[in-house]
Amino acid sequence: MPKELMGRSPGQEKKIIHPYSRKAAQIARHAHKLEKKERLKHEKALRLNLISEKLQWFQNELDPQKVRYSRKDACQLVERYLNRFSSELEQIELLNSIKDRQGRRHHSREMFIKQTIERERQQYEGYGLEIPDILHSSSLKTFREWDLDLKKLPNIKMRRLCANDAFAKKHKKEAQNLTIDKDLGQLELKGESSNSDEEMTPVT
Repeated sequence: MPKELMGRSPGQEKKIIHPYSRKAAQIARHAHKLEKKERLKHEKALRLNLISEKLQWFQNELDPQKVRYSRKDACQLVERYLNRFSSELEQIELLNSIKDRQGRRHHSREMFIKQTIERERQQYEGYGLEIPDILHSSSLKTFREWDLDLKKLPNIKMRRLCANDAFAKKHKKEAQNLTIDKDLGQLELKGESSNSDEEMTPVT
């Protein structure tokens, strides 16, 4: 028996998978599925960490004397949240203002902060920034008792707050009525002008 065949049993040789075979396609699909699963897992962890950081900031800044927040007070707290990076940006600007430095230091961090501020500001002035519900006493009590455990995040009630919420509802209605009255006035003026035009048209 030749030496190369000694000690080998039939079927032990590793089969070469053809790149266009069904087996290769199956392996590729499985690898893609695992990659997608890991990516989603990483994105979820990142999103939870961002939410946790936001909630920690609000929890640390809560007024211990308040049982609940008014909309105006909550908006003032949100404004402080949006300006939370001010001191860090000042420090970065101070470091970069020193002479004899080549290039900007902490550029990536600076860009991240500015993009975050811009995104959150657009949300707050648009459809609303998501924050813990501190407008209701029961929700605020639950939020105060949160021990930073991410598994307990579903117990914390969230709500969206926008810049317009800082104004009283009465003022909002007055502003809306003024807009409606203005529109109606324009319609009346247009109607009068069209009627006058009809009256001035000579009859033949």
